[in-house]
Amino acid sequence: MTTDRKAIVSLTITDRGALQAAYMSFVEGGGVFVPTNQAYNLGDTVFLLFGLMDESERWPVPGKVVWITAAGGNSVAGIGVQFTGEKAGNVRRIVEDHLGGLISSERPTNTM
Repeated sequence: MTTDRKAIVSLTITDRGALQAAYMSFVEGGGVFVPTNQAYNLGDTVFLLFGLMDESERWPVPGKVVWITAAGGNSVAGIGVQFTGEKAGNVRRIVEDHLGGLISSERPTNTM
């Protein structure tokens, strides 16, 4: 279900381990898991302010909610945000360059 709801979410990742846990390589165009207790619906449009380790700027990235993890058990509550818009490919490449071989790591992530 797609909604007209729009929100601004912020995520700053400071190390490769956290990036590996947050990155959603299985999402078309790439995406990241954003911890939040705020309620969202699948298909919600969000605007992600994304900061990454040694990069000096935070990127404004349009996105769409494609994953929801409710609070409970050992899971962190949050949403998976698919990168959308014209800069989505650039953001994905930058993230994957930072990750290098960790993309194919067997380490658990926030979504798998």
